[in-house]
Amino acid sequence: MNPLKHHGDVEATPGLIDLAVNVRVGPMPQWLGRALRESLGGLAQYPSDERAVAAVAARHGRQADEVLLTAGAAQAFTLVAQAFRAARHAVVVHPQFTEPEAALRAAGHEVHRVVLPPPFVLDEDVIAWDADLVMLGNPTNPTSVLHPAPAIERLARPGRILVVDEAFADTIPGEAEYLAHRRDPPGLVVVRSLTKTWGLAGLRVGYMLGPPDLIARMREVCPLWPVSTPGLAAIEACMLPEALALADSYARQLILDRDELVRGLGPLVVGEPRSSFVLARVPIGTREALRDKGWAVRRGDTFPGLGPEYIRIGVRDSATTQAFLAVLMDLVRKL
Repeated sequence: MNPLKHHGDVEATPGLIDLAVNVRVGPMPQWLGRALRESLGGLAQYPSDERAVAAVAARHGRQADEVLLTAGAAQAFTLVAQAFRAARHAVVVHPQFTEPEAALRAAGHEVHRVVLPPPFVLDEDVIAWDADLVMLGNPTNPTSVLHPAPAIERLARPGRILVVDEAFADTIPGEAEYLAHRRDPPGLVVVRSLTKTWGLAGLRVGYMLGPPDLIARMREVCPLWPVSTPGLAAIEACMLPEALALADSYARQLILDRDELVRGLGPLVVGEPRSSFVLARVPIGTREALRDKGWAVRRGDTFPGLGPEYIRIGVRDSATTQAFLAVLMDLVRKL
């Protein structure tokens, strides 16, 4: 299997306790469930995205022609790769989610990797000046690093398309360092996902924000009706003020849960995690041993720049975290 196409869901096989997938677990909010159920009465009609587009635009202070709805963030990367085939120097900043590079390669791009060493701090000087398509995540999967917005802004320049994956932005209280509302950096395209915080991985909902001319080019290569009627209903609902407030409360609780995991991991933690997962460096063989004990974590060696000694651990509730740490630390002492 192409390592770029390996994702956490492969690790989370039935019967294992899942710390491999970065989707918030917990009951669906009543208002979201209600919106999804009510949308089912309109399945006989083709989806109309006008209201959902307007909701996204209003939430980010944008115009409708600056919004493109997608079947999750993964489809957004495919649209970028297909719409901008003329790019001569495509750069992907690693370690990061592998779908951007996979999509670029599938569309025929030659990909230039920029691999950040631990603790994975962004250094804009290592990206070639002539790079005309740059893709990076913030906060970044799997490192959980949150890059300062000014450092990312300095990557933007005329003649360059800068794609920032903000799929995990709502795991940060106040969405610190986010750029989804910014129009001024030239060529900036922001990718968002509703999969993580709202537990909608199976529904495939996300969107892109950017200059109207770039959004129009990606719309030209976008399949018809990329988001289903239930997906559009979910987008509308998740843009409401009550949804944004709830997401922020989830993000604040996440800090407490993540801090508990980080304290337990101690020196195994790599970098400064800020999102809903933590990157750890452990003895080789730990991941496999964890599976034998009933626990699934995300392998690190399929991310460019990381090796088999790295694992990504999803943040969970206190009871799950303590049970996991007990097993992990026992294994680390023995390996």
